[in-house]
Amino acid sequence: MSARPQRATAPVRVPAGASAGGDGIVVGTGPVTVDVYVDFLCPFCKSFERTSGPALNGMVKDRAISLICHPVGFLDRLSTNQYSSRASAASACASDGGRFVEYARALFAGQPPEGGPGLTDDELIELGGPAGLTGPAFGECVRAGAYLDWTAYVTRKAVERGVSATPTVLVEGVSVRTDPQAIVAAVAAAAP
Repeated sequence: MSARPQRATAPVRVPAGASAGGDGIVVGTGPVTVDVYVDFLCPFCKSFERTSGPALNGMVKDRAISLICHPVGFLDRLSTNQYSSRASAASACASDGGRFVEYARALFAGQPPEGGPGLTDDELIELGGPAGLTGPAFGECVRAGAYLDWTAYVTRKAVERGVSATPTVLVEGVSVRTDPQAIVAAVAAAAP
């Protein structure tokens, strides 16, 4: 008899701004839902942020989309200190401080190379300063690993949804190419 894969059970604590299912951070209030799955250690995700981030941010600002960012821990094996999960958990701490978008940008800007130790907790906290996270609550949250179980949940939910690589973009639940033109076209097609 083979073992069944464990289904994702909701964590006890979810960050401020979490989606209804608790597995992502919602940015914006538009009528079209865009889900983006990223890993903060993934170099392709860093490139995606640079090329498609402006288009996504513009659609959020124009209230065309509700962007749900799902920071997963797929690449923990490519660091010596589970950097993917720790960075995702730190981004949840940033969401509690109302600075998720700014902190996610800082994480990509300061992205360590794959195969190394990743950033330390102190370095993750230091990235919060330029993102506007200057109070003690952010640092305490990061050091406590307060959202590591949330990150595990986000990662399991992504796998359950069929996401196997990052970045992955879904517009109204349908996978689209990760280039800005494809995303904008899919959003336009899905708009009410």
